[in-house]
Amino acid sequence: MDDIYKNLAKHLDNLPAGFPPTDSGVELRILTRLFTPQEAEIAIGLSMMAEPASDIAKRLNMNETILSEMLESMSKKGLIFSRHKGGQDLYMAAQFVIGIWEYHVNDLDEELIKDFNEYLPHFMNEAWVKQKTKQLRVIPISKSITAEMNIMPYEQAEEIINRQSKIVVAPCICRKEHTRVGEGCSKLSEACLIFGSGAYYYEKNKLGRSISSDEALEILNKGQEGGLVLQPGNAQKPSNICLCCGCCCQILKNLKTLEEPAKAVCTNYYASVNGENCTACESCVERCQMDAITVEDMAYVNVDRCIGCGLCVVACDFEALSMIEKDEADRWIPPANTFKTYLNIARERGKI
Repeated sequence: MDDIYKNLAKHLDNLPAGFPPTDSGVELRILTRLFTPQEAEIAIGLSMMAEPASDIAKRLNMNETILSEMLESMSKKGLIFSRHKGGQDLYMAAQFVIGIWEYHVNDLDEELIKDFNEYLPHFMNEAWVKQKTKQLRVIPISKSITAEMNIMPYEQAEEIINRQSKIVVAPCICRKEHTRVGEGCSKLSEACLIFGSGAYYYEKNKLGRSISSDEALEILNKGQEGGLVLQPGNAQKPSNICLCCGCCCQILKNLKTLEEPAKAVCTNYYASVNGENCTACESCVERCQMDAITVEDMAYVNVDRCIGCGLCVVACDFEALSMIEKDEADRWIPPANTFKTYLNIARERGKI
């Protein structure tokens, strides 16, 4: 039975986002909590290409009717991804993060949370920080943007939302799992905006609720007022926007432990201080999620730690902070869509 889960772990690690092994084997404990042996065998047979049950049944040499029922069950359990297209249900592999973990937002337990929190720092170091292309990127909040800034539509959260035909909002799994073990915060709970086929999957599996563009914009505004960092999917047509806090978000928490977080995110801006206007009030320090700002006679920004979220800019009542666009050579142009994002990640990891 152990071999089944080891094979599943290798399969997940061969997907673009990765699932790197550990010396402790915590990743195998996670899989045994989530998958039955038979589900593990089926998951190993799926790829990142969506297929009908009939094609998968032929490849796995299984009865199509039985397999269809199992695939639908696995989709509902958040073990694989499914979509409906061309009059038929299609199924594909789900990556561990972002994917399987997030799909369990409604059925977390303390032991799973404990294992995940043990595993994620290893995942971040081995399958996130080392890659040039990340699954998420950071964009500045709208109130930190001035008319003079040459900001692209894919870097404006409002523009991203207004282009969507289907939006679902889901609870933030990071804040939910922290709350479950008594370490949560009071930040906005419904803070994950999902678009497109992902939105239909979330709605079908009751992971979130469908909302209008106006409702999404209202949630976005609440998140910005509450000091949340905007992390959309790393594509010009992203499939999601996460509204993240530095106390619970697993990405931000682990980035914060690095000496130079700015080098581990895809972002095009950084904060700068106008010393003449600065009163050393320290309101910007409280807003910064990366400990990038220190105050002596005035505020100072460590650009190696600044991830360009813009939260400090709107916290300043004296217009002492502003967002600066990075030099052209250092700017990040996200891939056109999510498929190309994962294609880039897979290439960088040597998986294709």
